[in-house]
Amino acid sequence: MKETHDCDLKTCFLCSQSLDGWLPLIASNRKNLHFKKGEVIFEEGKAVEGIYFLFDGIVKVHKAWGKEKELILHFAKKGDMIGYRGLGNKKTYPVTATALEPVTVCFIDLVFFESTLQVNHQLTYHLLKFYTNELQEAENRMRNLAHMDVKGRIAESLLVLKKRFGQGKDGYIKITVSRQDMASFAGTTYETLFRTMNELVNDKLIRITGKQIAILKEAALEALSANKELD
Repeated sequence: MKETHDCDLKTCFLCSQSLDGWLPLIASNRKNLHFKKGEVIFEEGKAVEGIYFLFDGIVKVHKAWGKEKELILHFAKKGDMIGYRGLGNKKTYPVTATALEPVTVCFIDLVFFESTLQVNHQLTYHLLKFYTNELQEAENRMRNLAHMDVKGRIAESLLVLKKRFGQGKDGYIKITVSRQDMASFAGTTYETLFRTMNELVNDKLIRITGKQIAILKEAALEALSANKELD
């Protein structure tokens, strides 16, 4: 990790929702940090130091799941906020954030962030809406992990990645995820993911080139994620 100076005071959730007159204070209280691929930004169980806003790069947010396993909750991208899950009474991070590629973040310490919320009512309002959406998504995800079969979970995971990151002109989803991370995101094992992905390829629902994945038949994946079959 090293300090950089790349933030434009416009891109992230914090700056876009704060008063114009508050931006100079953000500029003087921020720390722009750079993390290498594979570097941990913050760790599950550690005391909350502040909130992070992604200026560039992709981060996986994950937590321990059984012995030597992890469950990836979501992938964060440019403009997203991470570290907010530690804002409860315990003030410890309940998850870990790891850079999947070189990442630049704007770090705001906890005291200044709480002061920002008290002054910037629009930010507080949008943060409340953000938390509500996050809660709904988390509830849906936990329900799916409990009740959806593994092929449905993998299909849904692919659809989530496409919706969040989009696809290029070549049809590939614009995020490169390792098979192990994909398994952790779908809540399954590497071996099961490998076998199921091959089935999806053989059924011509997806195309795989290296670590790149293209969705060929979105409706069919949606049917799998809904545990129903197409007519």
